[in-house]
Amino acid sequence: MARPSYERLEKRIGYKFRNQNLLTEALTHSSYTQEVSHPSRDNELMEFLGDAVLNFAVTLRLIETFPEYDEGKLSLARSGLVAANFLRRVAADLELGEFLLLGSAEERSGGRKKAGIAVDALEALLAAVYRDGGLEAARRFVEKVILPPDLPERVEDLVATNYKGALQEYLQARRQGPAQYRVVEEGGLEHEKTFTVEVKAGGKAIARGLGASKKAAQQQAAKRALAILKRKAEADG
Repeated sequence: MARPSYERLEKRIGYKFRNQNLLTEALTHSSYTQEVSHPSRDNELMEFLGDAVLNFAVTLRLIETFPEYDEGKLSLARSGLVAANFLRRVAADLELGEFLLLGSAEERSGGRKKAGIAVDALEALLAAVYRDGGLEAARRFVEKVILPPDLPERVEDLVATNYKGALQEYLQARRQGPAQYRVVEEGGLEHEKTFTVEVKAGGKAIARGLGASKKAAQQQAAKRALAILKRKAEADG
């Protein structure tokens, strides 16, 4: 089983490894180590470390960006940014699957496209950056690769990001096109504006959301749409 070239991945994450063995370990699935004759370590311990580094780096960024918010809101925001649903989209954007070392059975079963394997590899990759370049390199990795390029101005908007993602995944799983959002109404004073957003799926208006920003209104609309679609699916049996 030939090992893939990691040069393209290093360019994507903006980090060049001094110790290539750390990168190889981060991308080695346990199924691979069970089939090779030479000593090889899988990425399970790296994933464990990467999870801790990710939580630390995201917490630090949130505290720096939103110093006026309390622990409860920041904890919710962090949960959204380190959740598997969010991380698997990051892993997919990096196309991590093509760089993994997998055993033949895992390869045949579609392991390169399995979200759980990709998320574990992403966290292991962060750990590899930390071990190779230190905490500052790991923080830059999180900023560049994992966190959204521009965090919302309000923690409430950030916490709500799960709903749009969840609705998108729900529709994709049912082979439907992406949801569409449209501002249908603006109200309030200039410094206290409110927005009403309508969300459509399959060409039909599903729900509306109200918020102090367009993003917040979109998230509320997505949350309501998701609940409506799930109730309908349950009723249809």
